[in-house]
Amino acid sequence: MLQGVDPSIRAEVWPFLLGVYNLSSSKAERDAIKTQNRKEYEKLRQRCRQLLKHVDKGQKKPKEADSEGQIVEDFSTWQRIIRLDAVRANAEWIIYSPAQATVSEAQSIQTAESVRLKDYDHLEPCRIYHAARLVAVLEAYVLHDPEIGYCQGMSDLLSPILAVIEDDDEAFWCFVGFMKKARHNFRLDEVGIRRQLNIVSKIIKSKDSHLYRHLEKLQAEDCFFVYRMVVVLFRRELTFEQTVCLWEVMWADQAAIRAGISKLAWGRIRQRAPPTDDLLLYAIAACVLQRRKLIIEKYSSMDEILRECNSMAGHLDVWKLLDNAHDLVVTLHDKIN
Repeated sequence: MLQGVDPSIRAEVWPFLLGVYNLSSSKAERDAIKTQNRKEYEKLRQRCRQLLKHVDKGQKKPKEADSEGQIVEDFSTWQRIIRLDAVRANAEWIIYSPAQATVSEAQSIQTAESVRLKDYDHLEPCRIYHAARLVAVLEAYVLHDPEIGYCQGMSDLLSPILAVIEDDDEAFWCFVGFMKKARHNFRLDEVGIRRQLNIVSKIIKSKDSHLYRHLEKLQAEDCFFVYRMVVVLFRRELTFEQTVCLWEVMWADQAAIRAGISKLAWGRIRQRAPPTDDLLLYAIAACVLQRRKLIIEKYSSMDEILRECNSMAGHLDVWKLLDNAHDLVVTLHDKIN
């Protein structure tokens, strides 16, 4: 995939890219999966409503087993943070989702009340509706994956999916597919983040020893300055359209790996770059390498590099970034792995 998915078919394509449906599945198989997934999602939403009753009553430790009490306590914390993040979600997605952008005030309020959303009076109807959908899907997700629960940044990953996928149950399962890899970004022990920063560091070291030595001199060779890019997958640095194009190329690699497409076959599809689970990290390394001259000649501390990375929003060419990332994959993939 070289240019992303045509916006008119994203809602149909994304469930395949995110593993909701097998690439070789029949329509009958997909219909059966969709029906089952809808039932499972509704069970999770029903459980959310039950837990909210405990939260409303202030019952942190109900009479049930201790494990149930812990679930109520965790859910109480998660749902509060989810609601705060939901009403703060930006409105960049609106022009990409005409049906949701024109939602009526009555429908938006009804949806908000169904998830007990609060403090939304300052928002226009389409943003109220989007915030309520964020709450519904994220609450269901924390029960689906209580080990990870909810962390700030997850709403940034879900928002584009909700803008494209209009049914909450299907958006939920797309998000679950996305989070199978991204969930490691939100582990409290940060093992997943450290692994990814280490790979970015290895790519830079292998490609540009001069830049790497400069980072070592600044005690920045751990590449902590790209932490935000790793956690929310460039969402803060790229526009909405750039973000989903990058993600689609990344998801296509992951789908190819799941489907068992060989390196040779993929080479015929996309020149020489083989599919990789870590395309994001090659893109992040490419982003740093594009600024090697500035970093080497102008910056004398990690804080300065961090400020540079945080100021990239709106100044990146996503297709040049991907071209450079694919060049790095061709050159370094076998060595890094």
